Amino acid sequence: MAQATAARSGKERKRVVILGGGFGGINAALNLAKLPVDVTMVDRKNYHLFQPLLYQVALAVLSPADIAQPIRSLVRDHPNIDVLMDEAVGFDLAEQRVHLKTGVELEYDYLVIATGSTHSYFGKDEWAKLAPGLKTVEDATEIRRRVLLAFELAEREMMEKGTHPALNFVIIGGGPTGVELAGAISDIAKLYMSKDFRHIDPSMAQVLILEGSPNILGAYPPDLQRKAGEQLNALGVRYRTGAHVTDVQPGYVMVGDERIDAVVTLWAAGVQASPLGKLLGVETDRRGCVLVDGYLNPPGHPEIFICGDLAHVEQDGKQVPGVAQPAMQMGRYAAKRIGRLIAADLGSDGSGKDESFRYFDKGDMATIGRKAAVANIQWPFKAHWSGFPAWMTWLVVHIFFLIGFRNRLSVFRQWAWTYLTFSDGARLITGSQELPGWKVEDDPVVEHATRPLDIASPKT
Repeated sequence: MAQATAARSGKERKRVVILGGGFGGINAALNLAKLPVDVTMVDRKNYHLFQPLLYQVALAVLSPADIAQPIRSLVRDHPNIDVLMDEAVGFDLAEQRVHLKTGVELEYDYLVIATGSTHSYFGKDEWAKLAPGLKTVEDATEIRRRVLLAFELAEREMMEKGTHPALNFVIIGGGPTGVELAGAISDIAKLYMSKDFRHIDPSMAQVLILEGSPNILGAYPPDLQRKAGEQLNALGVRYRTGAHVTDVQPGYVMVGDERIDAVVTLWAAGVQASPLGKLLGVETDRRGCVLVDGYLNPPGHPEIFICGDLAHVEQDGKQVPGVAQPAMQMGRYAAKRIGRLIAADLGSDGSGKDESFRYFDKGDMATIGRKAAVANIQWPFKAHWSGFPAWMTWLVVHIFFLIGFRNRLSVFRQWAWTYLTFSDGARLITGSQELPGWKVEDDPVVEHATRPLDIASPKT
């Protein structure tokens, strides 16, 4: 295989390679731009994605362009940053080289790895085609296709045969992503599409969350878990805790011996770290996260920094969560420490006066539906909010952190129009017109053309 080699810069300018254009990688790059270093960013995609709003693309409120921006446009004003659309597939740690999929080899003095995480189906990878997760733009558009297509197919079946399968949507996993997806599906069914169909009643759709642990939003305080449950009930979303899914098949899922029909099944139950962590040949945890020291370095490699979801960082006896806030802070910290190493303020062995990484927790928020959310605020004061105040806080914070002024304006304008007018949003169906397991049973015509989920109301 022919190889192209990017040579290391001279002693005066160190070479920094950043793998991943997410929150960790972008923040590292923008802070390294101020230093006398040459930076090369590598990502499989040509854009930075504001992942916390990805579910709004999945449920047709926003379009992908609203929450994504080309990496090159983000760094265009920094001539010391190069961008490669490529993928790392291996490392030579002794020679300090990164092997890329195209055959290119990049030499580095410092390496920042922030390649994030992907879905974990706990050894049942065959479920992925039946229950897509939500990590990429492609995932979001696939979920949008399935959800919207379910209503379209129901309308067609009702016109042709006078009946259609029950519009039951099942979400596996009751963390923030699962709760946000559930609330958004309920919203579009009851608020945004209720008057669009002539033969079916979208508001009769049923949404069910299946959570294996004892509580939804398990990382949140008990009072916010309770408030989240109340807001889900108000939206008509059902949830079951202690419900371990044992099988996923076209058109239904199994919880033990119980079959639950589903026209659409979505996965929000688990994640695993990028496979690059294991390719480093260093110690990882059960999810593939790299165990790092207080400087975000794998043991024995002070020239390598692991950021974001890929890093296993312990603080105050527990692991720092794999969400946007820590990733951004890790990226900035890695750039700062590289700058100090280059300035010879401390030795390359990681000793000296540089402080170790410390995650500053500002809080957590999860939106549940239109004007419904929970917020565990840690800064600038401590508070637990729910309902409309939490939703407004969530709205402002997410717009504020969107990279790029154009994106902030675009998202705010789209949100305002959609939420005030109940408009169509980005309700486009692309790709296949088939759903796994879609079929019309040999039942007579039923009132409302749907059968509700036969489950008990959850305890709140």
